[in-house]
Amino acid sequence: MSESSTLSQRSLLGIRGLTRADVDLIHATAREFKDVLNRPIKKVPSLRDFTVANLFFENSTRTRLSFELAEKRLSADVVNFSAAGSSVKKWETLVDTVNNILAMKVDMVVMRHPHPGAHHFLASKVEVPIVNAGDGTHEHPTQALLDTFSLRQSLSEDLAGKNIAIVGDIQHSRVALSNIWALKLLGANVRVCGPQTLIPKHLKELGVEVSHDLDDTIRWADALNMLRIQLERQGSEESVRFFPTLREYTMRFGLTLERLNQSSKPLTIMHPGPINRGVEISSEVADSEHSIILDQVENGVAVRMAVLYLLAQKRG
Repeated sequence: MSESSTLSQRSLLGIRGLTRADVDLIHATAREFKDVLNRPIKKVPSLRDFTVANLFFENSTRTRLSFELAEKRLSADVVNFSAAGSSVKKWETLVDTVNNILAMKVDMVVMRHPHPGAHHFLASKVEVPIVNAGDGTHEHPTQALLDTFSLRQSLSEDLAGKNIAIVGDIQHSRVALSNIWALKLLGANVRVCGPQTLIPKHLKELGVEVSHDLDDTIRWADALNMLRIQLERQGSEESVRFFPTLREYTMRFGLTLERLNQSSKPLTIMHPGPINRGVEISSEVADSEHSIILDQVENGVAVRMAVLYLLAQKRG
């Protein structure tokens, strides 16, 4: 890996702080690491004697496993922290929690937190690089980086002029906002599609189209990124008032093979997971040749390896 090129940022707090050159560098580095992951020996010594702490104040499966695997593939030492059963339950502050961990000579922190802006606050208090693994409904930068990396592999290295639609629960999705910024940075045309109640009114200010018609969006798009309905952020299913029922949502915004066949061109289908099969996407579509969902999972490890490696070089 070349050490002559570096990121413009010392931490990855969000897509909004990155430049086009940063995204290109992360993707170029991820391509090299993806080659490593396909070798018989999948580890490299890039972060040997480097310690990464994974701090997850929210539940996670895919993101946490992906980061941990990326760290271990780079030969880093890994410390996993979960808020459940920790001193956070005794009212210890975020800064005190992190400073205690850093006192154990940790070199980098990967954190997921339920409150937007927590990573920016922490970055102003500590000296080590911080990687945002999701902050509330605000951003999820590594997801956007792996999504755009996957699109560049599936559609074209140059996404300029490509029509990318993000469909579903935009209101409660940190994936949506990060993807919008990343796609716009790469020159793509972006449309969001979903019920009026699940699309924030300010989105048009970000230079995206807004639609409430999935069939029209399918005919427009080169790729669809299907988001799940986040009932855990809306309240219990019984109290949901963003749409009448899940059945009605599926009838209007669920992606099926019948709907997909309306397109006059092959579409790329994405999903950040977890999938609610039969709600936002049918099993036939999720498992079809159009889907790159498992490619996204594989690419996630390579992209997170790239982010960790590049930030470590920045620190060094």
